[in-house]
Amino acid sequence: MMPHIRFSSLPALAVSGALLAGCSFVPDYERPAAPVSYSWPAGPAYDVQTVSQENGPSAAEVGWRDFFVDRRLQGLIALALQNNRDLRVAALDIVKARAEYRVSRSDLLPKVDLNGSYTRERTAEDFSSTGRAETGSEYDVSLGTSSYEIDFFGRVRALKDQALESYLSTEEAQRSAQISLVAEVATAYLTLIADREQLELSRQTVESQRASYELTGKSHDLGVASLLDLRQAQMSVETARADVALYTAQVAQDLNALALLIGTAIPPELLSAQSLDEVTILEDLPVGLPSEVLQRRPDILEAEHDLKAANANIGAARAAFFPSVTLSLSGGTSSTTLSSLFTGGSMVWSFVPQVSLPIFDAGENQANLDAAKADRDILIAEYEQAIQTAFSEVADALAVRGTVDERLDAQQAFVGAADESYRLADARFRRGVDDYLDVLDSQRELYSAQQDLISIRLTRSSNLVTLYQVLGGGLLEGTNTEPKTAEAQN
Repeated sequence: MMPHIRFSSLPALAVSGALLAGCSFVPDYERPAAPVSYSWPAGPAYDVQTVSQENGPSAAEVGWRDFFVDRRLQGLIALALQNNRDLRVAALDIVKARAEYRVSRSDLLPKVDLNGSYTRERTAEDFSSTGRAETGSEYDVSLGTSSYEIDFFGRVRALKDQALESYLSTEEAQRSAQISLVAEVATAYLTLIADREQLELSRQTVESQRASYELTGKSHDLGVASLLDLRQAQMSVETARADVALYTAQVAQDLNALALLIGTAIPPELLSAQSLDEVTILEDLPVGLPSEVLQRRPDILEAEHDLKAANANIGAARAAFFPSVTLSLSGGTSSTTLSSLFTGGSMVWSFVPQVSLPIFDAGENQANLDAAKADRDILIAEYEQAIQTAFSEVADALAVRGTVDERLDAQQAFVGAADESYRLADARFRRGVDDYLDVLDSQRELYSAQQDLISIRLTRSSNLVTLYQVLGGGLLEGTNTEPKTAEAQN
């Protein structure tokens, strides 16, 4: 048996088949109507000037370096954007989704493979045509394509469009993750500073109440103050001591939470602030109209891309009801000797078109189509819910923004009144007019009022951060700059 050699090539017909245009069963996409009002809420809780403010760049166009003026906070945010692991995973998700989209897009063109093999075998005499055992060799080199689907009904293109929308969705998810990270770092930083203030206040309270306790002890020794007065003074000291321990632990936990967000060691100079008054945040933040805000929020854009992907998947499910046409093509030369491989008469070729038409599938295709439609309807609801959630978040932030200044003014006045009340009560006790219970109540009122004042100041600063976040701010580093790509941030 002489050696047999075959060489295959791809005819031009494969290229022609790749260019055939087919129809599409993907439904026309229509963006669902926004299930929210065209204007922000109005009422006693809302500052009309803040809600209607539209001058200047929108919040989404204000860079975080321009919004967070404090240099230390800017440094913390920059470190977090470079080192936070959740943001890094989100960027890598984009890389993965882009690769998956390229895989789906490649299915629109035929794959050309070059294969070579060498086979040597022995045929037993019982199976030989000559009645004698034979040993033969076969050389095979092929260039061609197999099972290339001509996309007459748009199934492959629908899957490609689905992969594209999924890729775009991951990009928006990464943008949303960055906005959230910027806000989380700022909030954690403000919380740390507020707890430091609470710790310092509790330490000062311990010192002042310990001095009062010692003075009451001397008065008790002289018979002026009762044992009850002495024990009540001691109770105030011990309460403040407990708060020192509480806020010492809280400050340590705040540092741990901030370090987790940053993702790397934090330089000590970035943590030197001791008071919320040291942190400057831009307050003049244009709000704009709901339609403008909703068009810029990455989480809403992400939900819409997911909806478009589900819409494209319906087209692929519909196309499964129709015939699929695949081609297997090869061509080349064949010869019993290597030297005559390219001589005249040695040309060989094959053309194998295949048509597959579903006849009975026990309802599988219909079930896949029903599932695709259900996925689309689910994502419509999720898209609408994303819009409603965004609207609610902005409205809540505006409600706090419109009332927090009044709360702050009232609390500052309350602290002033509580401080005066404590001084008067203490003076009356020293003159023997009132008992120590009035002093103790005044001390507690003042201490509690001072703690509440710090909390309200934190609420005010945190609300500015929240409003910046829910309006879509935090993606740009500087105003009127372009956001960094996922590769640059990774």
